[in-house]
Amino acid sequence: MEYTDEIIEVLNSEFNGILRANLYEIGLSEAELERLRIRKRELRNALKNCGIGDTYSKEYVKGVIRNIFLDKLNMDEEKLCNIIHFSDRAKLTVKDKFDILLFIYKKDYDREAFVNMVEEYSLLRPVACEDGFKYEINEEDIEDIFFEKYRRLSFDEMLEITIQRVYERYKGLGVIDELRDMKIDGISGGVSGGAGEFNSVWIFVKGRTVHLSFLDFGTERELERICMNIYRYNNAGYLSMSKGYIVNEMYDHSRVVVARPPFSESFVFFVRKFDSIVHKTLEQLLTDEDAVKVMNVIQWIVRGCQVCAITGTQGSGKTTLLMAMIKYIPPVYTLRIQELAFELHLREIYHDRNIVTFQETEFISGQEGLDLQKKTDGVVNILGEVASAPVASWLIQMSMVASLFTMFTHHAKTTDNLIKYLRNCLLTDGGFTNEVIAKEQVVDTVRFDIHMERDIHGHRYVQRITEIVPTHDSRQLYRLNNIVEYREGKYVMTGQFSRESSEEILSHLEEEDRQRFIETYHI
Repeated sequence: MEYTDEIIEVLNSEFNGILRANLYEIGLSEAELERLRIRKRELRNALKNCGIGDTYSKEYVKGVIRNIFLDKLNMDEEKLCNIIHFSDRAKLTVKDKFDILLFIYKKDYDREAFVNMVEEYSLLRPVACEDGFKYEINEEDIEDIFFEKYRRLSFDEMLEITIQRVYERYKGLGVIDELRDMKIDGISGGVSGGAGEFNSVWIFVKGRTVHLSFLDFGTERELERICMNIYRYNNAGYLSMSKGYIVNEMYDHSRVVVARPPFSESFVFFVRKFDSIVHKTLEQLLTDEDAVKVMNVIQWIVRGCQVCAITGTQGSGKTTLLMAMIKYIPPVYTLRIQELAFELHLREIYHDRNIVTFQETEFISGQEGLDLQKKTDGVVNILGEVASAPVASWLIQMSMVASLFTMFTHHAKTTDNLIKYLRNCLLTDGGFTNEVIAKEQVVDTVRFDIHMERDIHGHRYVQRITEIVPTHDSRQLYRLNNIVEYREGKYVMTGQFSRESSEEILSHLEEEDRQRFIETYHI
């Protein structure tokens, strides 16, 4: 048995002793009894929540472990070195070195420690492989950084690192425990490698999917343990052979998906984080040559109260762009937002505006939330994602009669695909039976498609802004007008606003803005 396993057995005994103690047999005063009751309740709650994204509970449990280390196990430097070989650098594993590095960076950067480390050493770069290239941080990278950054650690620092190591094996999420809490876009595990290989930790950061090949779950049992714990928030059910996958959120509203055999070839998990999404202005987001052209078009679309889709694949920057576009909605307008999980957090950015966000829960469907919005005096409606037939159907209805205008995101690759998807949703949802009429409703409602792309190196940009122009011709209900496009690293004006859109936009502008719009586009 490893020394760490022996310690975990001691921790089990100590924690169970605290939780099962009969307080009335100890002969304490009522005040002391109440303090111990509170401590038991806090510990029980912390143990329940510590592995599912609740960092406060995690630190609470680690604090109890610290007390057990010092008071019960009399931990000294020699005992700590039996767990991690701090005294002999030659015996440190790559995981030991990574934990030490992350600890050192956390002193300065807290939850941005990992991103700062990899950016300082330019590790988010393509690495050649047999079939081309991929993004990978390997053992050699960690060795090089460790050689430069390592310094002698104090006893308290060694104690903190060791407590984290024991915690992640005891109640945490194994080798991904600290990474999951970093400000990254996502993390997944069990998604690569052949039989008996478990170095399958991948992260999504800065628009890149990166293989952390130096990290290893060690055994299938450990990967299974992590998968069976990471989704537990809010009693999500049980991942079984008959129920082979679960989609849930974590305590911090990260989205988590887990799957297991026989549904998937191995135990796998996927965590999509939203706390890494940082509010940026359009000027900060769109940095390619002549970006002012695309920024101006976006500004007039929003100021002119046009129903607008922001499309693109996952990770292309749709949500970040949507957050930036809110700035151009006149502050007098109230905003109502519907999301699958709280992602935008618009009140934290625009705290002086009238904003309410709703999200789908186990007991309240997205459709019910959307219906409720009609009764909340909303002027502008924002849908975090249109991902189902009922929501798409309601989007069309809402945009036509219930709000001044609507903005939403979708995964469509082309504007034609977006129109077809929305048309099919109207037919599927039962509101329409005639394909042509359903398509007319979509074309008459959704006016612009701002399409985002992310290239193979993670660079995000607006590929095009397309206007959907109704033709009222039964043979061809609409034409597509690309106003601006991204070509060879710069933005190019390829069209003008149609007469219909120009008139609609002008009708919503103040006099000063009307003159600017007319002068800019020679209307």
